[in-house]
Amino acid sequence: MHEMGIALQIVEIASASIPAELENVRVVRVNLKVGKLAAIVPDSLRFCFDIAVKDTPLADAELVIEELPVLARCKACRAEWIISDPVFTCEQCNSGSLEILSGRELDIESIEIAEEDGNDSK
Repeated sequence: MHEMGIALQIVEIASASIPAELENVRVVRVNLKVGKLAAIVPDSLRFCFDIAVKDTPLADAELVIEELPVLARCKACRAEWIISDPVFTCEQCNSGSLEILSGRELDIESIEIAEEDGNDSK
């Protein structure tokens, strides 16, 4: 399950992003963008994240995953469309010469923290 390795990396990146001058902060939410072709199972990643955050500034943080569709462009006719079936041919001209524009992402979009007084910030 490679989701555990990804969860550990998210925890490492999020922990390192907390400004050193802030004391007594905790991460309340990590927002991810994950492409459909990234080979990530969102429920598995959430499960692994919940385990990986124990005893870290991310303990009890919520992992929010936005799944991004596979967007393609035909190299022959330049048509763009969202691929929803396992068929990777142009919807307009049936060409198999495609460029994948999105769908492979695995990005931390934002990390939300709360200071000791309970105020949330991004």
